[in-house]
Amino acid sequence: MTTPEERDDELEAPRPPGLPEGFRIEGWEVGAVIGSGGWGTVYEARTVADGTPVAVKVLPTGALGPGQRAALGELVAREVRFSAEADHPHLVRTHAVCTVEAPGLPALDGAIALVMDRAEASLKDVLDAAGTGGPIADAGRVLRGVAAGLAHMHDAGWVHGDLKPANVLLGPGGRVWLADFGLATELDGTHAHLPPLGTLDHLPPEWWSQRTGTQGAVVRPTADIWAFGVLAHQVLTGGLHPFPGATARARSLAAQAYARGTAPLRLDAGLDEDMRRLIADCLAPDHAARLPHTAGSVAARVEAATAGPHRRRRRVPAVAAGLVVLTAAAVAGAALLGGGEGGLTRDDERDRGTPTAAGTPSPPAGEIPENSDVPRALRPVIARAAHRCTDEEITPALLAALIKAESNFDAKASRPESEEYGIAMWTPSVFRAWAIDGDGDGDKDHMSPPDAISTMSLYVCWLDQRFKQEGLPKKDLPALVAAGYRTSDRTVIEERGVPERVRPHVDKVLRYLAEYEG
Repeated sequence: MTTPEERDDELEAPRPPGLPEGFRIEGWEVGAVIGSGGWGTVYEARTVADGTPVAVKVLPTGALGPGQRAALGELVAREVRFSAEADHPHLVRTHAVCTVEAPGLPALDGAIALVMDRAEASLKDVLDAAGTGGPIADAGRVLRGVAAGLAHMHDAGWVHGDLKPANVLLGPGGRVWLADFGLATELDGTHAHLPPLGTLDHLPPEWWSQRTGTQGAVVRPTADIWAFGVLAHQVLTGGLHPFPGATARARSLAAQAYARGTAPLRLDAGLDEDMRRLIADCLAPDHAARLPHTAGSVAARVEAATAGPHRRRRRVPAVAAGLVVLTAAAVAGAALLGGGEGGLTRDDERDRGTPTAAGTPSPPAGEIPENSDVPRALRPVIARAAHRCTDEEITPALLAALIKAESNFDAKASRPESEEYGIAMWTPSVFRAWAIDGDGDGDKDHMSPPDAISTMSLYVCWLDQRFKQEGLPKKDLPALVAAGYRTSDRTVIEERGVPERVRPHVDKVLRYLAEYEG
């Protein structure tokens, strides 16, 4: 698998000589170099006919091997296709694709040239000049533009795949554009595949644990949400990355440690409270915990937090050298609770109950009844785990029914032949991918009932959201979740319902659920 740090060594061709100022590429005349990267060079340019300023990205092909040339062709085709399909004021436009004709410059003859909107600077340029200590000028406007462009991409069914300050361009009149769509890809259902490329500082932690198949690495919209969280922290702190380290590699390792629950998330203490909460949600430790936070909801929260009158930065006590410290479990919990927004939570609603005629609260819907066979010691554990999920189908009664069907509440249950153990019958390798430290002892153990039940709640919450996204019938969601827990999300989606081989198990869960719901 190609890692991002290996990308330049593997794909960058020897730098060819540049085009001279005044060189014409069809109807455009190039000027000075704006910048360069692994694939090519960007020049300022103007339209010969009327002097309209543009930028021209020149991508040489002569020194590339066949595989590199094919990869470059795919990136260009993807960028052009996306630009044609997703027109938006916060997405940079590609106006034309040309071929450079330069017989006197063999290294550039036949190069690909992309004619694009011309920016005055990149966000990276601004951050590099800013130093650290506070938000950049017009930070709110920049974040609103980035979030709006990202929301439009996701709504159109595309993932950016390489969101970072260098790919945010700032144009005249306060324009903000997302750029560089070479890694943008169209979703196939809930995910897409990309070449295993990207930028270390903005890759989500789960990127490192996945296998790269023949189609490439899996990418989901939640990867862009993570990248936005990192970028927003940088914009609001003058360039500070939310994870410590002197190098991108060190910072990526710190992000992975946080995602495993072995290190806290440290956010700058001077952040406005609303933006701090938003960034924490974007940096939830895994794909499932970020899933409730769509680009659209992120854009709406950025708008609400930055578009009004000047907001005074919240003063908070200095913690760990001036940083706010959050654990991965706390962030994941906040994510599943809908991002910590104000108002009545599901816990509040359930604790209040429904007043009866005599004025005494009756057990709220979905709670475990007093006369059930659920062990009393487990009831608060199950209730807390279920209440972490904002999806109304994931109730304490459903979790209890799942656990009873899996193990009959036996913490030492096991099926060695299928490698399933504990009260929630976790396969250890699967548990590790989703694990939550439910009892707060610093260890994530599939044989610990609080850990196993909390992790079950996270997983079935994700299943519920997956099945909703796929348009499966809402009335069948408890059955589908039970089937997905016993098989997989993919199996249920492919069969568009409960697979026959697990129907007896699912029927058992539904019987227990009916009992617990009264």
